[in-house]
Amino acid sequence: MKGTKRRILQDRIFQGTVLFFAMIALAPLFLILFTILRKGISSLSLTFLTTLPAPPGEEGGGIVNALAGTGIMVALATAFSLPPAVLAGIYLAEERERPLAKMVRGGLEILQGVPSIVVGILIYLWVVKVTGFFSALSGALALAMMMLPVITKSVEETLLLIPHSLKEASLALGVSYGRTIFKVLLPAGMAGILNGILLGVARVAGETAPLLFTAFGSPFMNLNPLKPMSSLPLIIFNYASSPYPQWHDLAWGASLILIFLVFVLNVLARLGAKKWRVKF
Repeated sequence: MKGTKRRILQDRIFQGTVLFFAMIALAPLFLILFTILRKGISSLSLTFLTTLPAPPGEEGGGIVNALAGTGIMVALATAFSLPPAVLAGIYLAEERERPLAKMVRGGLEILQGVPSIVVGILIYLWVVKVTGFFSALSGALALAMMMLPVITKSVEETLLLIPHSLKEASLALGVSYGRTIFKVLLPAGMAGILNGILLGVARVAGETAPLLFTAFGSPFMNLNPLKPMSSLPLIIFNYASSPYPQWHDLAWGASLILIFLVFVLNVLARLGAKKWRVKF
């Protein structure tokens, strides 16, 4: 009886310790969210979301150009990185032990660890300096380079989790290898692939350094990807580093919008994952 009570007490102490350290791990997140919400909520308004930035020193202004620029560059980056990432993930999962696959996997791990500012400098040398102008397209290429290893790794790990019997059953029914991959395995792993895309978008949505060297930013509304374009991280950087107190408030508001967009992407990805999830 005493041994049972002691084990119950030890179990409760262990559970309490785990919960305590879990709350400590979450505390920085809650502090960040609370601070951004407290400082940024006062700047939110319809005008803030639908108007262009005000000239330096003037009151008011909004971030509509940054919202449009972020959407355009993230969409272009996803379009550039998704096809090669999916194909590379398929190759790494299907030819896992080949020397080339090991080299590609190692290269992607190195690419994932490259600082974002280095990626920005490389795209500046390869694209901006060659073309002679800053553009949203070069910014999207920098973001796509950063998204590529994240999505590739997600596709590879997702395909490795799919039971091998599913592939064997499809091939046994006479389905070609290509159709088995694209019509059976990829749909079965759609939940994991969607989460990988979300991780890739989250990886680049808040990046500022590569866009400073590529997209450069613009105070005007511009939808042409061949011209400089603003984004939420760029406008937050410019507002936060300005000498105008009212712009500091706008930077907090833009930060809150950026956090909210990431939250919405998480919700949409989870809803999509539930829709496409296949139970084995």
